[in-house]
Amino acid sequence: MSPRHRRGHRVTYAPPADDTLAKMGDADAFRAALARTVGRDPYGHGSTPVREDPDRREATVNGAIVLYYVSGSVQTLTVVRLILSP
Repeated sequence: MSPRHRRGHRVTYAPPADDTLAKMGDADAFRAALARTVGRDPYGHGSTPVREDPDRREATVNGAIVLYYVSGSVQTLTVVRLILSP
């Protein structure tokens, strides 16, 4: 398995995403869904690259649009923005 497809990336949240997460009704369920999906395979689960950068990604998880960066060298996925459905 290539380094880009290792399982178990650590998930962190940048302040703007963390603020949105704090406003979610069931933030724990969202965190679990994110860890189970793009946290295990950040290049899969229907994610797409943003601006042709393969490590800058966008995916939909539990109805929220998630913008995140992948750092393969330290196996970390950093959520930079969450956009909740109305």
